[in-house]
Amino acid sequence: MSFSRLFVVAFCLLLSACGQSQWSLASGDSLSWSELRGNWVVINYWAPWCKPCIKEIPELNELSESVPVLGVNFDQPSQQELQQQMDKLGVAFPVLVDDPARELQYTRPQVLPTTLLFDAEGKLQHTLVGPQTEAELKQLMELEHD
Repeated sequence: MSFSRLFVVAFCLLLSACGQSQWSLASGDSLSWSELRGNWVVINYWAPWCKPCIKEIPELNELSESVPVLGVNFDQPSQQELQQQMDKLGVAFPVLVDDPARELQYTRPQVLPTTLLFDAEGKLQHTLVGPQTEAELKQLMELEHD
């Protein structure tokens, strides 16, 4: 087997392993990317000091009833502090303890709020900056089905 072919096989195995990653949630539960395959997935970056982030939390809570929504606290506090912030702000969707940007191979956002939409195959389709509404996000996901 040539080196380039071996590299391609190894790279494909590495990419498929990304879907097997286990992430810790603020709740103490865990979740793997592979569990979410077949669905659109929303990853939202927020912080407790970000007023537009706080404004969109109810919209994301509503969206999470029909689409998997995962939060990432931009400041990456301890798990206990993260849960306290979620309780205070009324965050009802799961929040990841660690940032998945490296594993999912996208650049960590530097502006808040930032919302990422991944299609059913796990491919990043949209990076949205600023507060989003449930209707806007659903519309973008529906348009991709056409």
